[in-house]
Amino acid sequence: MGKAQKYVLLGDATYPLQDWILKPYQEDENLTQRQLQFNYRLKRAHSVIENAFLRLKARWQILLKCDDCSLELLPTLVLACCILHNICEAHDNPFNQEWLEGTEPTELPKPCQPAPAAMEDGRAEQVRELMCQYFESCGEG
Repeated sequence: MGKAQKYVLLGDATYPLQDWILKPYQEDENLTQRQLQFNYRLKRAHSVIENAFLRLKARWQILLKCDDCSLELLPTLVLACCILHNICEAHDNPFNQEWLEGTEPTELPKPCQPAPAAMEDGRAEQVRELMCQYFESCGEG
């Protein structure tokens, strides 16, 4: 769309809108078709991410028991599992669907209450609007 953008994290409605946290438009009857499409695509992207984490935890089940290691070690452990997972994928090491049996999708911790409006970044609306335009230009899918 002609404007360079930073990477963003995907959040749900409980997170504050920031220029680095992309969240859906608030669901109400006033949403435009573009905004509904944006929310739909954001939800689809979020499900892809959840599936990727589910596969990562299934392949490297040590991630299911991270309470066994110190908090200082945890980022290194997760990074190592991601690297090993990518190596396995790159070398066509098949993912065994049976691994998923011991791994249930879990809700990631998130805020219980929506963030106060004061935490929202006004510039972030421009980022969301730009992404909304981009999704609209991509057509259906």
